[in-house]
Amino acid sequence: MEHLENKRMVVGIYRASGKGYGFVVPDEQMESGDLFIPPRKDGGAWHNDRVEAVVEGEDALGRTAGRVVAVQKRSNAIVTGTLKKLGRALCLLPDSPNLPAAVRLVGKVKNLRTGDKAAVDMVSYGGKDGAPLGTLRAVFGPAGRRESAVEAVLCRNEIEREFPPDALREAGAAPKEVSAETAEGRLDLRNETVITIDGAGAKDLDDAVSLGKDNRGRLVLGVHIADVSHYVTPGSALDREAFQRGTSVYFADQVVPMLPRELSNGICSLNPNVDRLTMSCLMTLDEDGRVVEHVIRRSIIRTAERMTYEDCNVLLRGGDEALEERYAHILPLLKGLAEVAAAQERKRANRGSLDLASSEVFIVCDKEGRPMGVEPREQGQAEKLIEQCMLAANETVAEHLATFRKPAVYRIHEKPSGSKTEGLRLMLASLGYDLKTADHGSLRRVLKEAHGKPEELAVNTMVLRSMMKARYGAENAGHFGLAAEFYCHFTSPIRRYPDLVVHRFLGQLLDGGMTAGAEKKARAFAEKAAEQASQREIAAQNAEREIEKLYMAEYMAGHVGEVFSGVVTGASRAGLFVMLACGVEGFLPAEALPEDRYGYEEQRLRLVGERTGTVYHVGMPLTVVCVAAEPATGRIDLALEGERTVQRPGREAKRTMTKLPSLPGKQRNQGRRFAPKRKKRR
Repeated sequence: MEHLENKRMVVGIYRASGKGYGFVVPDEQMESGDLFIPPRKDGGAWHNDRVEAVVEGEDALGRTAGRVVAVQKRSNAIVTGTLKKLGRALCLLPDSPNLPAAVRLVGKVKNLRTGDKAAVDMVSYGGKDGAPLGTLRAVFGPAGRRESAVEAVLCRNEIEREFPPDALREAGAAPKEVSAETAEGRLDLRNETVITIDGAGAKDLDDAVSLGKDNRGRLVLGVHIADVSHYVTPGSALDREAFQRGTSVYFADQVVPMLPRELSNGICSLNPNVDRLTMSCLMTLDEDGRVVEHVIRRSIIRTAERMTYEDCNVLLRGGDEALEERYAHILPLLKGLAEVAAAQERKRANRGSLDLASSEVFIVCDKEGRPMGVEPREQGQAEKLIEQCMLAANETVAEHLATFRKPAVYRIHEKPSGSKTEGLRLMLASLGYDLKTADHGSLRRVLKEAHGKPEELAVNTMVLRSMMKARYGAENAGHFGLAAEFYCHFTSPIRRYPDLVVHRFLGQLLDGGMTAGAEKKARAFAEKAAEQASQREIAAQNAEREIEKLYMAEYMAGHVGEVFSGVVTGASRAGLFVMLACGVEGFLPAEALPEDRYGYEEQRLRLVGERTGTVYHVGMPLTVVCVAAEPATGRIDLALEGERTVQRPGREAKRTMTKLPSLPGKQRNQGRRFAPKRKKRR
């Protein structure tokens, strides 16, 4: 056994390059950056595995190099790819170029067609003695179709479209309307003017708003949230499934819901002119928009209108007499809510909240689900109105739970680390921005300076990437991005499990609290739920991002050869990521840049020509041509206008293997046109 006592150990995530070498991204930042892992020194690690490595010195290029000595945790339990015969063996060629060339199928493989997209559960990750092995998990259809690729992405991220029978039975048994008996004991707000404001295609309406005055003339903002906890009880089949899913997943014109549609679109949805059970947070505001008093109660409401963002934006702008006449009964309420939201926004800005511009897009699909266009997802006054009202309720509920020192699930966002701050400082300096420290005031100043300039999106992206990842936790730690001392998710229990847990804890407080033993169990469950929800949120975000690329590539396949203006949003050793004006991001390979050898400066996110000194940096405007787009992979290749094009080799071109390594002895015979509702994840 090798002695490693005197060698420097590094623990982190292994990132394969697909070219034989890789890097370990360490948990604790090293001055020299990531640890380079030369070919044949990966220790059997696969892309994204958690590993232990040792530092062995510098390579010929001056990089700190080492080798993997142990794999702590595998990350590729499910692998998707294309079925193909290699010799006499049926294999799966993984979709990711960063994974090994092929996985050999073991177990039942009859009646499978080569060329189909499929998924396997990994049995063995292979090594010197044999090939990786996997058992068939699912087949999705021909590999060249976007539909097959979408299902593969969902499978790879363990996102299930179908609900188990016991959960469906419980959902089917849920009442279709609210009974008089159920309404007893609740705060009755059915005579109050309460409205929902959502996207035109949304069917899971889980939040509603109202505005009134108390007996002292102070404004009272009401945020009324679907009481999902009344229908999804702890330990039920619905609850177990919601816990596993953690969140709904949204992409293009589809949604994979956290709860069955009988609940999410039915009895839990705050549909107009019907009674619905809610949890209401009633916030009394002072002249500056500060919450000076609040009441949280189980309630019953009957929404007066199901408003859309589109109509509300028109009403708030004014000038449409027909629409104003149609909604004359709620127009004063709408304008009052807009004033309250503006005061809330000013309050948050004054304390340092960061309002980061995003590059989110809306994919327009036809009736068959084919992408017909890509449009920037712009936030109008109505969207801001709802966001500010929801933020106010989330902060109020979080402070309420923290004050009582009872179990809770908080939304946590820590301050950027020292290494991330230094990296951001260097990147911003390359664009001419001076950042000495990553406090709220300094970051807001930089964002304000960049507003309206060509590099605005790049600066916002740099700041966003420097932030710590928001997560869920059982202890309150505040939210740096919002400059909020207390923050949780309360407003979307139909689509997020942490919100459902928060509702349950609020209900227990309303019922008089819990015993010491029950409280101990609740705290343990809060920690478990927070960890699970954080993991499932990452999986959902990864899936949404990957699937969005597939739709964009299908759309761009109809625009190959066309010229686009764009801006560089990222850089790597291999080339540049360019965001087109339409909101689509493509890749410009380094080989397609004017002839030179380009060095990659990681800390400044730029490529520099060694001979000419030409610099390509984040925020740089470019005019490019779309030279290729593959709906099955999401790949969009670009070239500079007037420059040579370079086709990146396809999956088949890279893999010249005709047969697999032999199986290890013990395993030789082993068998075995409306976007869905989508809100910011603060």
